[in-house]
Amino acid sequence: MTADPRAALSSLVAALERHLETAAVKRGDDDPAVVEAYERIAEAFTAYDDALMDAYGEVTPLEVFDEELEDDLDEDDDDEDDDGGDDDAEDGDLDDEDDSYVGLDDEEFDVDDRPRG
Repeated sequence: MTADPRAALSSLVAALERHLETAAVKRGDDDPAVVEAYERIAEAFTAYDDALMDAYGEVTPLEVFDEELEDDLDEDDDDEDDDGGDDDAEDGDLDDEDDSYVGLDDEEFDVDDRPRG
């Protein structure tokens, strides 16, 4: 890892340029050169983000996409959805499929006809 943020930024820019070059001449969707360049971007970005944090206590607003982590999160979401329960039934809202608020029916509220003031 590069401790100097400026040097880490230069490495990141070089990795991005290399990715652009390999993407422009790729030989199919799974071209190993493009995959390698992609991985170099991720490594260079992580090094830059770490160097930025170490030097200045700052981070970028970006994250490296991790397919394995995304797959794990998707599986967790599927597990929660498979609990067999109907969340709408718990709320007493069985007829509103998109869960958007549509206001009260006339029977659900009272109107105060007294003058205000």
